[in-house]
Amino acid sequence: MVRAENGFAYGAVGADIHVFGDGVPLYLLETWRPAPQTDPEFLRDLPSRMLNARFAVVDFTGRRQELADLHRWRQEGPRLAARWLHAPGGQGKTRLAAQFAQESRADGWKVITAVHGPGTVLPPPGSQDLRLDGAVGLLVIVDYADRWPLSHLTWLFSNALLHQSAVRTRILMLARSADTWPAIRATLANQQAGASAQPLPPLPDNDDGARLEMFTAARDSFASHYDAPATGISPPGPLDHPDFGLTLAVHIAALVAVDAYATGQRPPSDMGALTIYLLDREHLHWAQLYSDGTHELNPTERTYATPPEVMNQTVFAAALTGSLTRPAGTTVLEALQFSTPAERVIADHAICYPRADLARDTVLEPLYPDRLAEDFLALTLPGHGSDYPTHSWAARTTSALLTRDRQKAPSTWAPRAITFLATAAARWPHLGPHHLYPLLRNDPGLAVYAGSAALTALAALQDAEPALLMAIESHFPPGRHVNLDMGIASLSARLAAYRLAKSNDLDEQVEILQLLAIRFSNAGLREDALQVMEQATVLCRRMAAADPTVSDDRLATALNNLGNRLLEVGRREDALTVTLEATEQQHSLAKKDPTVHTAGYALALMNLGNRYSQLGYREKALAATQESMTLYRNLTRQDPAIFEQFLARTLGNLGNQLARLGRQREALSATQEAIDLCRRLAASQPGGHEPDLAMYLNNLGGHLRVLGLPGAVEATRESVDLRRRMVSGNPSAFEPGLATALTNLSSRLSCAGQYEEALLAAQEAVELYRQLAKKSPAVHEVGLATALSNMGGRLLALGRYEEAVTASREAVALQRRLASGDPQTYEPGLASSLNNLGNRLAVLGRRKEAQKVIRESADLLRRLAVANSTAHGPALDQVEQNLRDLKGLSFGRGFSR
Repeated sequence: MVRAENGFAYGAVGADIHVFGDGVPLYLLETWRPAPQTDPEFLRDLPSRMLNARFAVVDFTGRRQELADLHRWRQEGPRLAARWLHAPGGQGKTRLAAQFAQESRADGWKVITAVHGPGTVLPPPGSQDLRLDGAVGLLVIVDYADRWPLSHLTWLFSNALLHQSAVRTRILMLARSADTWPAIRATLANQQAGASAQPLPPLPDNDDGARLEMFTAARDSFASHYDAPATGISPPGPLDHPDFGLTLAVHIAALVAVDAYATGQRPPSDMGALTIYLLDREHLHWAQLYSDGTHELNPTERTYATPPEVMNQTVFAAALTGSLTRPAGTTVLEALQFSTPAERVIADHAICYPRADLARDTVLEPLYPDRLAEDFLALTLPGHGSDYPTHSWAARTTSALLTRDRQKAPSTWAPRAITFLATAAARWPHLGPHHLYPLLRNDPGLAVYAGSAALTALAALQDAEPALLMAIESHFPPGRHVNLDMGIASLSARLAAYRLAKSNDLDEQVEILQLLAIRFSNAGLREDALQVMEQATVLCRRMAAADPTVSDDRLATALNNLGNRLLEVGRREDALTVTLEATEQQHSLAKKDPTVHTAGYALALMNLGNRYSQLGYREKALAATQESMTLYRNLTRQDPAIFEQFLARTLGNLGNQLARLGRQREALSATQEAIDLCRRLAASQPGGHEPDLAMYLNNLGGHLRVLGLPGAVEATRESVDLRRRMVSGNPSAFEPGLATALTNLSSRLSCAGQYEEALLAAQEAVELYRQLAKKSPAVHEVGLATALSNMGGRLLALGRYEEAVTASREAVALQRRLASGDPQTYEPGLASSLNNLGNRLAVLGRRKEAQKVIRESADLLRRLAVANSTAHGPALDQVEQNLRDLKGLSFGRGFSR
């Protein structure tokens, strides 16, 4: 594929290219390249270059266990899998990933890097050949994955390159923390990918010699570039200090020790002074270049003309912006108003800091590694007491690069700059109060624009004033935002703790906790959301006990919300209990004041109907839902703009409950009315109503199939298409619905004779449910069991009998375990899975085993039919007929729930 924009073309052979509307790629895919051979003199000119993982100066040492874990992950598990390798900056993630990439390439794997596109630069013109011909497998490495917007990672995961069924594929993502991992893990299930996290622990203390071993290896590698006798160089200070728990810190100690030995100096011993030593070497290099004529290519024309003070400011700016296109870099330097022309400064800066990829026309390559750049920013900005010169221009430069016209979007480098400053502020106490916080007070929306990683870093800064965090909070988008939810949750938790500590008003405390629970839930932190909502409910009970007339409404609302949070973590019985209490509270309130509280009572009834239905109390579910529907019809006549959506939702629930009771014609009518309402609502507000529309279309397909009416496949396919679009924006919220819709589409395609396509849909559903069930078995194992049983039927239709039996056995095992803990809810599913397994065993000629399995299904259904013959009688009749058919060698009737 080749994409051309404004005369520039970038090609990716064998992969997709995902771009914004203006043609800027979301991300770039390039073949991984090993460290280049580098001139030792070039490295000695600026010792910090030896710390750049790109040059791989230090031989890989230690981390053998972590490397072995990566190799096991590469070889084991499903065809497609992703791993989140996380540790603080300087812990050695990049070097470990490079070693793994090198060894994988040697083993015949194709290794590719993915670089986030927005805010970076275009790749060189031409094509990247990403075809996998002859490759043993594919390894994709994603650096700074925690700084990618979640939706952009979702697009990467959907790239066709990763979904070639014959190629084993691994995605290794590098990140500084695990904060955003839960949401990213959720997106991977939609791609049928295995997901795992691997923390990279700090180096152990020096008791076992691990730090000394790493120091020795780094010292020897550095010394070879200085032609220095390594054996005579000792650590500059005790390595058992906590500061040396980072791989980078040990490498800095070794580098400074070697450089100091080679230059006849005494190395400092503490981490701060070691960092300053390296930065002093940067300053020396700039001064030598400016004054040393030997660097002039033409003696008659000076080729390096940037004064050290100008280079200092340029390196500072580059640390904030990162590398830029030449026009953007020129604009940045012109804004700083140097006396030296911008073109000259850019050329001289490139001598000091050559671009990482010589094929790209980029400028302002930043100082590496990132942690050194963060320390350089902090030390250059005034306010610290370290022995390092500060500059008044540093604050002006920071302000100039980040201040914006409020009518315009911030600069593309703002996310990097804010994240770097916030991360550095955790180590340098002056940085926040004197520089970062005033900047954000002037423009709080800048923090939100900077993204989830920046918000999380800001929330962790204990000296960040609550007033500033509240100003940032005021710029949060309404509702959910897939790319910001985790950062919003982190900052909300910090503010909630502050507000709760200041408040003596129980009502206000409940408001704070309920908002925090919602934001935790949006971020996928469901256990945290439940814990907070339980606290809110306790406070509401205390208020209701003190003054029921004032607080009953608050308690009813809290109980409703608590029921939702309990359901999210799979505690269905507990969810029913609190929803029953909420309904009773709302009913009491509605009798006292129907005008104010009828809507609350209708909502509680709708939730109650759902809770009953989820636990198999079908008649009770129908009664609650019908009462809710009646109330919502009356409310809709009074105010359709508010209540039509609730009426649609209640009708959709009613359709499901009628269908479960065998009243298919009534179910079809209720569901069609819900769809008609939803289509009208979605026409003006798609984001708010398409999820419900997708659900009702899926249900409609089921009703049409059972009634033998046309349109079942079309309705279900529309549901799947809608859900796919929604998953791309918010995987955590919509993946379970997609998995359900795929299972149903598979069944309906099979009924239409489209067996191959039916199997593909079934397999996708199973893989998606596997990942969901790993995260939350209580919620999703029942869906996995249903999907497995369904896939067994699709395999059977294509003559793949042994595979059909294997899938069906796994479904029965899951249903049996579920039913042992909650018979009322799960025994109908167990009966269905047993019947399906029996049919598939019979096809293989295992009649005796088939009879035993189907007889167990019949026994279960007889007991269930005693309680509800309407719901379970038809299934019992089919199973008993299957038993009779086995005697006459005719079998195969299934039933669906």
